[in-house]
Amino acid sequence: MMNKKERCVWPQNDELMMQYHDEEWGVAVHDDLKHFEFLVLDAFQAGLSWKTILHKRKHFRRAFDNFDYHRIVHYDEEKVQALLQNVNIIRNQLKIRATITNAAAFINIQKEFGSFDHYVWQFVKNKTIVHRFKTHQEIPVTTPESDLLSKDLKKRGFKFVGSTIIYAYMQAAGLVNDHLVSCFCYK
Repeated sequence: MMNKKERCVWPQNDELMMQYHDEEWGVAVHDDLKHFEFLVLDAFQAGLSWKTILHKRKHFRRAFDNFDYHRIVHYDEEKVQALLQNVNIIRNQLKIRATITNAAAFINIQKEFGSFDHYVWQFVKNKTIVHRFKTHQEIPVTTPESDLLSKDLKKRGFKFVGSTIIYAYMQAAGLVNDHLVSCFCYK
């Protein structure tokens, strides 16, 4: 049975969290749309639990046009106000406005580097950083790489990209592998 596999402790017994852990978390992302989705979701997670965000993910997809940054960059005040009334997402005005700002900055990076993927993977020398943690307590909340990426994203106009948020993004997007060595997903 799938739930009997040894995995990291953070998904607990939540089916959606276990599915996300088993199928997405730590898997190398090379699709710009998925990169943007994780950046948005991790920004909205700030101050909240990942479980809260994950359980609202389908609503975020609907509310933010499937994370299509080409559409999001054109959101106007009417759209911002509509999002602020959407009870199915996190209704944080600063995070909603940051998503629009970040869409523009994301597109600028694509123009400069050909893709966001080319840009972001350079911060880990184009290879997933594989950690060998035995306990959840060993996993850091920031690293020198997340510090550098955070600083560069801020310089490029991104909002809600502090080092802790960026490290969570790096874990999600497989730039780092923080599965515990005892976890069946650790490779």
